[in-house]
Amino acid sequence: MATALKPTSQMSTEEHEARKLLASCYRVFDMMGWSEMIYNHITLKVPGEEDAFLINPYGLHFSEVCASNLVKINSDGEKLDGSPYPVNKAGFTQHSVFHKELPDMHCIIHTHTTATMAVCSTEGGLQPTNFYACNFIGNIAYHDFEGVTVRAEEGERLVEAVRGKRVLMLRNHGPVVMGRTLPEAFITYWSLQRACEIQLATMSMGKPIIVPDEVIAVHQRDLSQVQLPMGAGVPDFAAMVRKVDKIDPSWRD
Repeated sequence: MATALKPTSQMSTEEHEARKLLASCYRVFDMMGWSEMIYNHITLKVPGEEDAFLINPYGLHFSEVCASNLVKINSDGEKLDGSPYPVNKAGFTQHSVFHKELPDMHCIIHTHTTATMAVCSTEGGLQPTNFYACNFIGNIAYHDFEGVTVRAEEGERLVEAVRGKRVLMLRNHGPVVMGRTLPEAFITYWSLQRACEIQLATMSMGKPIIVPDEVIAVHQRDLSQVQLPMGAGVPDFAAMVRKVDKIDPSWRD
């Protein structure tokens, strides 16, 4: 049975809870098959701290991430918790600029799943050919591939590309999904992943049916009127964490 992580004199209750939330998300992503060796990142701001966010330790698989081994860093890449683990520069460079410049985006997800990368690598990107894709039409930003994102100067262009949006499709690379909360970012990512999977399947079968703009507008209008009392993605994410707990609850350590 996993041992629950306890707050210390150096760790606030808010950070303690954020660590558990983020660790559980890494395990959910692994369960869903969305991990990529020791690469890719999900980051979360530490509540109550001006410039601090949590990121996965470089070198560990998503299935090994737990509350205690997440690394707390600032937007300059400095470790704030004395962690012995390194931080992937590509993860720091990309995520830190978004956390710094987009203060309401508390959770940021970047992955390399086959479906999302394939759509990012296709001319036209995501197309309005299925229910989930119609959620995103007009709400996605794109950024041309410049190589691995380790140069700080690319950060300005990334921020400029994404302004006003919560999904940035890095062409020939993969998606960046953002949210005001982790559950919100999760359900946005889940919907995008499904949209891309269905688009790949549809394109393999022949010419797709394109949903007209006026129908997309109605679809998005009606979706926006669905208000969940617990917040966007909260019950969805909680359900996935319950599934993870049945497999391995060690993310709590």
